[in-house]
Amino acid sequence: MIDPWYLDNLKQIVSLEQKIAKSGFPGLEPQLLRQAKEYGFADRQLAYLTGTTEADIRELRGQQGCRPVYKLVDTCAAEFAAFTPYYYSTYEQEDEARPSARKKVMILGGGPNRIGQGIEFDYCCVHASFALAELGIESIMVNSNPETVSTDYDTSDKLYFEPLTAEDVMNIIDREKPDGVIVQFGGQTPLNLAAALDEAGVTILGTSVASIDRAEDRKRFQQFLQKLALRQPDNDTAMTPAEAIKIAARIQYPVMVRPSYVLGGRAMRIVYNENDLTDYMQTAIDVSSEHPILIDKFLKDAIEVDVDAISDGETTIIGAIMEHIEEAGIHSGDSACVLPAHTLSDSIKEEIATATRAMALELKVIGLMNIQYAVKDEVVYILEVNPRASRTIPFVSKATGVPLAKLATKVMLGEKLADLGLTKEVKISHYAVKEAVFPFDRFDNVDTLLGPEMKSTGEVMGIDKELGIAFAKAQFAAGQPIPSSGNVLISVRDNDKSSILPTARKLHELGFTILATRNTARFLNKNGVAAQHINKISEGRPHILDRVQDKDIQWIINTSMGTRTTGDAYTIRRSALDYHIPYTTTVSGAKAMTMAIETLRKKDIVVKSLQEYF
Repeated sequence: MIDPWYLDNLKQIVSLEQKIAKSGFPGLEPQLLRQAKEYGFADRQLAYLTGTTEADIRELRGQQGCRPVYKLVDTCAAEFAAFTPYYYSTYEQEDEARPSARKKVMILGGGPNRIGQGIEFDYCCVHASFALAELGIESIMVNSNPETVSTDYDTSDKLYFEPLTAEDVMNIIDREKPDGVIVQFGGQTPLNLAAALDEAGVTILGTSVASIDRAEDRKRFQQFLQKLALRQPDNDTAMTPAEAIKIAARIQYPVMVRPSYVLGGRAMRIVYNENDLTDYMQTAIDVSSEHPILIDKFLKDAIEVDVDAISDGETTIIGAIMEHIEEAGIHSGDSACVLPAHTLSDSIKEEIATATRAMALELKVIGLMNIQYAVKDEVVYILEVNPRASRTIPFVSKATGVPLAKLATKVMLGEKLADLGLTKEVKISHYAVKEAVFPFDRFDNVDTLLGPEMKSTGEVMGIDKELGIAFAKAQFAAGQPIPSSGNVLISVRDNDKSSILPTARKLHELGFTILATRNTARFLNKNGVAAQHINKISEGRPHILDRVQDKDIQWIINTSMGTRTTGDAYTIRRSALDYHIPYTTTVSGAKAMTMAIETLRKKDIVVKSLQEYF
């Protein structure tokens, strides 16, 4: 049922591919090379087909004068003459780009929105463009997502609607010759291009490529932390399943495994035994065959902390220390977090701030950086350092009133924080809670259980003087109703039973009726919390699903171990989603929700504008 017209076009591409492969690298004649570029073959693809490197193909194109031209997007649909500086590349003859003689800076965006990299980075790119306008510098945006603000034709002075690849970016640089390029604001995608651009002689503004590599390369990062006498969980890297098994045996299970240089914790997993690790390694090698697999000791029940900071190379100011509500092991993009940190001691917060400043100084950070910490038994561990803007920058900027992305742009262009008026950390007298929004109800048969691989597609924030109300506002904004009374179903894994006890006791005190599966009910009753036994689906009717369908359950708390969960546990979580019943899959999330319920009983929600908080 495919139209032959499409098949004919595909056949032409395949035929040309065979012709290119047959010619080999030295035999790529000017006519054949131009035809290949007109057909859409990337330099990297041509290098693969002819057995050479991308740099060789690029050099050959230069020698033959085979370069793209840029066309103006007609934003007026031919009704009026279009002057919008909005370009795309093609291999034709006439070039409509008009480079100016002004000082100019190129900003690399995040590319297409995908899980792990989205609108938060677009926010940073837009603020960079605003900052350049304030400095009288021409801004050139490179991005390829039509749904973002950075690709609005009036956000920057010029927009190149192009893919974020080394080839496409270098082609624009050759045409525009910018004074520098900002790679910090588009997430991992532009950061991965930094080394190739640096090798080509492009000026990378802000943190140097050497410092970026020092934070990204696992071995160099380990040496860097050892030099500063900072702790990290025991870890190593592996390229093969055999290496991974040997490392995991030394570190001891459970371990956190993930490919390096990927977005949003893609293919990241907590592994509890050798069989699971062997299965995982095959998947991970498929995802990231060129880079090693990172293996870390998993810190169970640790508190995860996110820190955003800005540095001018001499002075480092902490933008925020954010405490995650969900424990370590849930991806930071999926976890709710609180600013300022609400359970960490002052000494731990001071230790985190001191470590952040030390790392910024050692890495010679100029601009933004993000550090993820884990705190377990009052010991601070460093999980990850990103010398770039993080997905929390918009949240922190709105919660504190400090425009971090805009300030960082000016710092990258040589200004000092003191001159910009930022000389000390901003202390706020309210709470801001960030909550993730998930697309689970859009898909059939998807489990709502959270883990180290990012699943959220958006986020909201709640602000209030009271932490409980701020959390409640965030839940309402995320579309999660908060029950005020009724029945709460609790079904948790054995390891979580003692942790859920205080929450169950508090819910009972608040007048909720506790329903629980057999083992959980036995544990709660034994520890003085009245709980009614409810059948699992496999135990016969009337069971949980019957009560859910009858709208007889107002909230479900269900936790499971690892990625392999029982059919019953999955059905409970899925039915909660299908019947629009509030659900929580972590003990810490249940504790926070209970705090919100208790606070809502005592106080009314008050709405204030963002500006009123400053």
